Amino acid sequence: MASEITYAEVKFKNASPAAVAEAPPEKKNEHHPQKYPLCLPWLISLLLFLVCIALIIVFLVTPFSRGRAHPTALQQKFMEWQCVSRVLPGKVESWTCCPKGWRRFQEKCYYLSNDLMSWAESEQNCTGMGSHLVVINSKAEQDFLFEELRKSSKIGVNYYIGLHAQVVGQWHWLDGTPLSETAAFWRAGEPSNVDHEMCVVIHTKEVSHNNWNDVICKDHNRICQAEAVTV
Repeated sequence: MASEITYAEVKFKNASPAAVAEAPPEKKNEHHPQKYPLCLPWLISLLLFLVCIALIIVFLVTPFSRGRAHPTALQQKFMEWQCVSRVLPGKVESWTCCPKGWRRFQEKCYYLSNDLMSWAESEQNCTGMGSHLVVINSKAEQDFLFEELRKSSKIGVNYYIGLHAQVVGQWHWLDGTPLSETAAFWRAGEPSNVDHEMCVVIHTKEVSHNNWNDVICKDHNRICQAEAVTV
């Protein structure tokens, strides 16, 4: 007799269903803001400060607009300057500068000496500073020098100007220009026009603005003059 095969379905309790492989969750493309160093604002502030310092040096100290590539003799001799602001119609602001301790009038600078030299030594001294003995071309300039000498704390008696003669009575400025009678400021009774008085000074003891005197070319104070520097 043939045997019978019986099939049965069997269920086991607590059996877990077949594991399902799960793919890992997709990572979201998160955007993180870029972080800057905390010292960045300080670096920017330092940079701006350095730029300001550079501009001050550029506009107020070093570069004189007249011949930066070819500085004047006056610029080469002095490191400290005093400047005043000037604004001309239709132009940008500029500065007119003289060496520290010099006096300024219009576009010129003046040095009043405290020591004594002969006329020739005085001119040599002025030249060595990039200037020359003063040449007075107007009453306004003469009045300015008169007042400056009165205000000077170390005033001398006589100050050489750039007027002299090689022939008695024939007065010429340093550049060879003859003296104009409309811009001559002699003391009363001067010039003496004698052969031993061939140089001219401003005599500070004179109360009048007409205070020139011809003298022997020996030791006196001096007034040097130079063109102001424009920045």
